[in-house]
Amino acid sequence: MPWSQKPERTQEATTDEDQLNLIPAWSVILAIVVFIAIQYLFQGVMPHHRHEMLPMRILMGYSWGTALATYVLLIGYVSRDVKRRNMSAGLWMLVVIVMPGGIGAVVYFLLRQPILSRCPHCSTEITSGIHYCPQCQFQVAPVCGRCFRSVQITDVYCTQCGHDLAEDQAPARLRVYSD
Repeated sequence: MPWSQKPERTQEATTDEDQLNLIPAWSVILAIVVFIAIQYLFQGVMPHHRHEMLPMRILMGYSWGTALATYVLLIGYVSRDVKRRNMSAGLWMLVVIVMPGGIGAVVYFLLRQPILSRCPHCSTEITSGIHYCPQCQFQVAPVCGRCFRSVQITDVYCTQCGHDLAEDQAPARLRVYSD
């Protein structure tokens, strides 16, 4: 049965831990190397003849090291997220790396496509905000029977109009959580 299959996670259902799992291992290792290299630059290469500047060198080393390591992690995240959203990986990696000051990453997060899932009935790609499949009218998300607005699968009453959702005769695959 299509509704007995494990549902794919939508964008709203992902947790912070799932998002962190998108950062590849090469990006984590490179971020650590960049952080250590910045520490070496500020503590080993810079002149040490003025010892009263030691706190400033430590502060600047940690600040710049953290900023550049975070940027490397961001590039790693974008490299995986762009593939998950079926976007052009080469173009977006170029934009994120070349645009200065992290502006490329901001542009990416503003313009990225939504994650598509498949209709369990006809396998049409649909966005996560769709309640009915546009090809086969299969109900993929619960809606209120009176106002037809989105409701959570565990709600007893509609949060918009107060309608008793038990009266809606929702399909069994959507009622399973309320029983």
